[in-house]
Amino acid sequence: MIAVIKTGGKQYVVKEGDVLSIEKIDAAEGAKVSFDVLLMAEADGSKVEIGEPMLSGKVDAEVVENGRAKKIEVVKYKAKSRYRRRVGHRQPYTKVKINKIA
Repeated sequence: MIAVIKTGGKQYVVKEGDVLSIEKIDAAEGAKVSFDVLLMAEADGSKVEIGEPMLSGKVDAEVVENGRAKKIEVVKYKAKSRYRRRVGHRQPYTKVKINKIA
């Protein structure tokens, strides 16, 4: 069984046992979270349910880790005007493990 969930303004295709990194949510490590389901289907595509916009089912998950991604550098530069800006950014994320699709 696979499902499409929506969190953090993005959509993810998940199945039981998957571990994925999503936008940061306010939950401690080890906490249980659930997500609304947009679409559910069998892995072979034999049975597909599409929500308008959501289905009644839920996807139960567990927070594995909260962290920050690798640093990216943002550089702004304008030639001949002595303008240079250099900043770094580390995006926070939450890693979750999908336990049950119901």
